[in-house]
Amino acid sequence: MTAAEHHIVPRQPPSSGSSGPSGPAGPPAPAGTSGDGGGTPPQDRRKVIRRRLITLTIIVLLIGIPAGYLVISAGQSRRSGKDKEAEAAAQGLREDWPSGMQRRIFELPIPGNAVGVQYYETNNWKASRMYVKFRTTSAGLDRFLSGVGTGRAALETGKVTISERDIKITGWYFGPGVDWAGTVHKNKDPRPTQNITVNMTDPAAPVVYAVSAATP
Repeated sequence: MTAAEHHIVPRQPPSSGSSGPSGPAGPPAPAGTSGDGGGTPPQDRRKVIRRRLITLTIIVLLIGIPAGYLVISAGQSRRSGKDKEAEAAAQGLREDWPSGMQRRIFELPIPGNAVGVQYYETNNWKASRMYVKFRTTSAGLDRFLSGVGTGRAALETGKVTISERDIKITGWYFGPGVDWAGTVHKNKDPRPTQNITVNMTDPAAPVVYAVSAATP
């Protein structure tokens, strides 16, 4: 065969993934591996640590915040009660009638003919107190004492039943030169207990001082 008759086969480009310019194509790479035969790099440890720290922080917050709130709330309640008492002492008694609900809660049935009515209320985590002062008539005093659940016979001559603590808060005067008479009317919790002292210097126009304390 002459050179002119010889059939020339054109050169083929190498196949992708072949091991050489003329070698056969190799098998496909397994899934999850790169072409160079290496595996996937391990998960970044910093990301794992960061996620764990975030999870731990959330757990601490979920547990710690409610517990801290309870502690703070208890402290604020104690301080609030003391602040209210101090505020009441600074402002003095309010010259007005307590509401009907307040009178029912503290069981202080102020008679309708009372004049010069003064009051204020304090509340804290230990007890709630209502302080009242008013002038009434002899019959009005009887109605008040009966409404509380006691009577004139329970009043002890010369006895002051308002505590030094309450005297300090209210600024009330229970010194000599006045005909005092007092009684303490106790009730079972949660009903309030009333400490009542009356200025009987003018029997026709007695002045009543009462502190009603209820324990929550």
